[in-house]
Amino acid sequence: MATLYDTLGVHAHATEEEIKRAYRKAAMKWHPDRNNGAEDVARATFQEIRDAYAILSDAAQRKVYDAVYAEQMRGWEAQRARQQKAQAEREAAARAADEAAYAEMVSLAMRFADDGHNRDVLFGVLLGRRCDPRRAAQIADSVAALQAARRAAEQAEKVEVEAEVAAQAADVSDVSAKAPAAAADAADAANRGAPDNRVNPGKREETAGDAHPAGVLGGLWFQFLNGLRF
Repeated sequence: MATLYDTLGVHAHATEEEIKRAYRKAAMKWHPDRNNGAEDVARATFQEIRDAYAILSDAAQRKVYDAVYAEQMRGWEAQRARQQKAQAEREAAARAADEAAYAEMVSLAMRFADDGHNRDVLFGVLLGRRCDPRRAAQIADSVAALQAARRAAEQAEKVEVEAEVAAQAADVSDVSAKAPAAAADAADAANRGAPDNRVNPGKREETAGDAHPAGVLGGLWFQFLNGLRF
């Protein structure tokens, strides 16, 4: 919203001297005699410059203009704020409606994908619901890729579970096969570690005297002493 100050090229708080200098500069620039070939535009602009200077160079008229302009600005800003708010509300409502429509199309494509239909079927179904072709293609591609990834993950999980079950079964079979051999080894180790209390029939039992030579000499010495007494 252009103001008289804008016409002269000064700020709203310009002094009288600044307004006067700005008027002289603008009038010289836009004087019809100095704009050959563009007299009509120059004449209209020159008149606007003269009108602006006539008001702003008079203190009383400038005061009235500032008051009126300030009131107009408040009204204009309020109107612009209302327009911007209404525009923002319309845009928000449009975005919400678009997002809801998009979510509905995605949900529809997911249902058909879960039933095993391929990408081309999804695309055709979306077109049948008056979905924009570009959006229909995007949704069909995304849903088909998601469905393929989900099935691949489920298949991989199934294979992993089956492999784990097979490994557990193999471990159980191996343990069962090794159990008899382990039992036999344990029994053999127990037998080797136990003392042998069986009597060897071929070995002669030793007497106390046969156990040590000192026992024999002691017996002879005892008989010798008894012979001396008698």
